[in-house]
Amino acid sequence: MEPKHLGQTSALPATPEQAELDYVPNPRPGSRYLIRFAAPEFTSLCPITGQPDFAHLVIDYVPGETIVESKSLKLFLGSFRNHGAFHEDCTVGIGERLFEEMKPKWLRIGGYWYPRGGIPIDVFWQSGLPPAGVWIPDQDVPGYRGRG
Repeated sequence: MEPKHLGQTSALPATPEQAELDYVPNPRPGSRYLIRFAAPEFTSLCPITGQPDFAHLVIDYVPGETIVESKSLKLFLGSFRNHGAFHEDCTVGIGERLFEEMKPKWLRIGGYWYPRGGIPIDVFWQSGLPPAGVWIPDQDVPGYRGRG
């Protein structure tokens, strides 16, 4: 599990498929705890119009044997900037890839997408029921309320 990006100069991958996620050993394997990543400026492209879409992503997970290295996650999320996909595909695809590769005990992702055409779309995915005894706070991302 030698990280490919940590401490290295890394270019932004051209596509999510080309992005390599790094995983490192869980520093607290005997503890049940939650890790949260928030990406308030996530972007992708509409697959029909090519126009940019923006979201606030919140990724929560209870680690198993490994944790995702944050720089590689940043590069993976950044690789969506020129990727055309619907909100549902981006959100669920990110969650499924992390879950399949990292094998956490539990993972959820909330994609809070900003409106285009007047309709915000929020997309949620989780791997199953959360483990007992883990504090799982609300994601606390307010729904779109318009401009005040």
